[in-house]
Amino acid sequence: MVIQRETSLLTHLLLLLQLLLPLSLSLLQPPHPSPLHVPTLVPHTPRPLGRSSFSANAQLDFITHCNSSCFHRAEEDEQLTEKLAFETLYADGSRTLTTVDVEDEEDLKADALVFAYSSVGRKPRLRPRHKRVRRQIYGSDGRFNIQGNNFLMDYPFSAAVRISTGCTGVLVSPLHILTAAHCVHDGKDYVKGARKLRVGFLIPPSFNSTKGDLTSAKKSLVRWVRVKRTRVPKGWIQGPQEVSMDFDYALLELRWPHRRPFMRLSVAPSSDGLAGNRIHFSGFDSDRPGELVYRFCPVEEESSDLIYQHCDARPGASGSGVYGRVWDNTLERWERKVIGIFSGHQWLEIDGENRDYNVAVRITPLKFAQICYWVHGNRLDCVQD
Repeated sequence: MVIQRETSLLTHLLLLLQLLLPLSLSLLQPPHPSPLHVPTLVPHTPRPLGRSSFSANAQLDFITHCNSSCFHRAEEDEQLTEKLAFETLYADGSRTLTTVDVEDEEDLKADALVFAYSSVGRKPRLRPRHKRVRRQIYGSDGRFNIQGNNFLMDYPFSAAVRISTGCTGVLVSPLHILTAAHCVHDGKDYVKGARKLRVGFLIPPSFNSTKGDLTSAKKSLVRWVRVKRTRVPKGWIQGPQEVSMDFDYALLELRWPHRRPFMRLSVAPSSDGLAGNRIHFSGFDSDRPGELVYRFCPVEEESSDLIYQHCDARPGASGSGVYGRVWDNTLERWERKVIGIFSGHQWLEIDGENRDYNVAVRITPLKFAQICYWVHGNRLDCVQD
């Protein structure tokens, strides 16, 4: 019992240290980012589609392969506009397709230009190989179980939610959850569990127990809420996986609002623009049932659409909101903001060398504009803070 308490205390101290240290160091040298222009998407009238058959099986262990040409891939303007179209799935199984235009054709190049500018002089760098245990654990396990009411109900951990198909999501508004597209759609059809999709809110032990209920006092419960509609980008649907992984994100809208703090979105800066060069995310990893698991790690590689890292994770963490401390020019301080969505695993081959990474989909200016439109339903509110 004494050893267990000491281990728990050590975990909490390490967790507190890593939460405070990057911020303290980064405050010494705040960045001076260039003003960022967020494109404006112009949606067309939705076109009805046939009802989904919900025939797909959820694929939580998502793995792809990518070579140098894939890593440096640049989309044609016409292709990118097509991939920014999106499907909307409603609770009754009906679907619509919404095509979009970008208000200024030059904005289609914003993603590549912003990333290219922030990455001048940088080349893909292959780090020394890590010992790999069956998907997503590198060397010693660096994950933390988030336990106790003080942590589970505190921001940002309280913004992590469960998806009924077996994934994780992150609250990004009073009504919306951002998650991975493969959690609800396999690229050809919606998964079986998407027919009655639900979002689970973790309730700590002290919130769900009574004086005479000693069993429930030791366990967290989950309050499930039905999803009203789901939006998936066309870039995810019917594309080869090494391409569609760039669009592995979806937005869920609840039937009624929650009351928890949510995380704000941001266009992902280059890793140099993150405090401590670190990313963080919390998810419901399948090997730790009922537990919220937190991890952090440095960014190892980055392309225009993906963030490559070695944060330890297991199936179930897919869809977690990947956040970093981003400098907020308005508030003049570092703020935690969601800059990506944890997708899965990718084997990356560059210069004849194979390396394995865990991968997050980065929120580019165009993706920010798209997700923001999904959340707000209009273009006027979709500007980068």
